[in-house]
Amino acid sequence: MMRDIAIQDTAIPGEPGWRQEFKATLALATPLALANLLQMLTYAVDVIFIARLGDEQLAGSALAVSLFGLVLWAMTALTGAVAPLIAEALGSRTKSLRPVRRSVRMALWLAVITGVLGMGICLLLEPLMRATGQQSAIIALATEYNYVIIFSMVPMLLAGVLRNFVSALGRPIFATAITGVGIFVNAFANYAFIFGNFGAPEMGLTGAAVATILTSLFTLAAYVLAIRFDPKLHRYRVFGRLWAPDWGRFWQIVRIGTPIALTVSAEAGIFGAAAFMMGRFGAAELAGHTVALQLAALAFQVPFGVGQAVTIRVGYFYGAGDRDGIKRAGWAAMAIGTGFMIFTAGAMVLAPNLLLSIYVDPEAAKNAALVAFALQYLGLAAAFQLVDGVQAVAAGALRGLQDTRVPMWIAIFSYWVPGIGMAIGLGFYTPLEGIGVWIGLATGLSFAAVLLLWRWMARDRLELTTRISKEPLMPQGAM
Repeated sequence: MMRDIAIQDTAIPGEPGWRQEFKATLALATPLALANLLQMLTYAVDVIFIARLGDEQLAGSALAVSLFGLVLWAMTALTGAVAPLIAEALGSRTKSLRPVRRSVRMALWLAVITGVLGMGICLLLEPLMRATGQQSAIIALATEYNYVIIFSMVPMLLAGVLRNFVSALGRPIFATAITGVGIFVNAFANYAFIFGNFGAPEMGLTGAAVATILTSLFTLAAYVLAIRFDPKLHRYRVFGRLWAPDWGRFWQIVRIGTPIALTVSAEAGIFGAAAFMMGRFGAAELAGHTVALQLAALAFQVPFGVGQAVTIRVGYFYGAGDRDGIKRAGWAAMAIGTGFMIFTAGAMVLAPNLLLSIYVDPEAAKNAALVAFALQYLGLAAAFQLVDGVQAVAAGALRGLQDTRVPMWIAIFSYWVPGIGMAIGLGFYTPLEGIGVWIGLATGLSFAAVLLLWRWMARDRLELTTRISKEPLMPQGAM
């Protein structure tokens, strides 16, 4: 009987109204944004410890992470298509236990499959670095680091699926708490394995990769335990009958998720390409770029969290067939996300040294070249904060409508035509070098923001708010 009852206590839309929508969006977005920020702080811990080893080690890890991060983001986006499917099932107010359970199960399958494929793609790092003319010493360091860190990909993807599940079911605070504890696990492991403390072997840069693996395994285990012991989440039995396929649901996730993955790849790819371009200018330029980009990425986690929240909020109203609710959810999220980015832009302009001190000591003589380049790039990062927020939230809102194909082409065009074109042209054919690359990044983000915002505004005219299917996929007799 349990599997057939309708869910009455999930985070479905409440009373209509702008004030209620702002409250609901903030309630969902705040823990997600905090979890994203804490995740970035986890990455920041790696940068902080690796930076103590030297510019070459930091540059080598940056090149490895540029490819690893690109693949991980793409695969996470692919499996993340489970979020709008869960939200639609809950919003439609049908019996949602079965479709939610099957969606999560197939997303876990997809996480394992794509994780293994992603590990194989990451093994192409060394020939890629040689083809792009990276320094031999940095290639050696990056390759050593890469051979270890790839083993964290599958557990990271599995944890990402479970994070989508708990968030859509109104438990985003679990993501915040688990990621927060993960920071301490990562810091402890970095301190132990990089420098040989607490009886651990001194492994240098490889130790940072070992720390990442241990942190990813801890995160996955924490989500499993949270779901097992929370009555609301456990009733879905998402770990039951894991061996049973539901190919209809599997391919639905792939159909919706593939354009999202390609969209994320287009955006993450231009930033990864920027790292390889900066590597051509020198280790100090690449290190400065890495630190400045980390700060920009840190700020981006808030509108990214709002984008995740609006996917769920819009998805609820999409399942309920409520166009006014869709409108309120999208615009409320847009106001929250862009408002925050105005604040971060001001911080980058007014207190850049304070922000840089999160990662390095700006006053240390050995960091002089790194800091000089980072300050230049941080000024440009401030300039594109607003458009970065707009494109993140607009893309999230469109995903809630399961509209992913056209946004994919918008992203590919924006980042890889005007964006990368400007970066190459100004970076290599003018004296601007690194500054030119950053201008290209800003150009790509601006094009994406304008085009995605236009599509969101035209959603009714384009019939994006009309549900593709009236009932969730539910094969006869499936569990």
